[in-house]
Amino acid sequence: MNITDIENRLIEIESAIANQDKIIDDLNQMVIVQGKQIDNLVKQNQYLLSVLEDETVKPLSEETPPPHY
Repeated sequence: MNITDIENRLIEIESAIANQDKIIDDLNQMVIVQGKQIDNLVKQNQYLLSVLEDETVKPLSEETPPPHY
């Protein structure tokens, strides 16, 4: 191998590393966005569960009688 071959090989390696760094950065950004989406979905799910629990029919023993009783 001569110096030109080594230089070309180093350039290829540096290019591959730069490309991998960009891919890692892009994936990291995607993970951050998806993490925020998951957090929002968890909050929405908790809210919907609480609304659903509040709106369910309770057993007669737990229901308060209407005011005319």
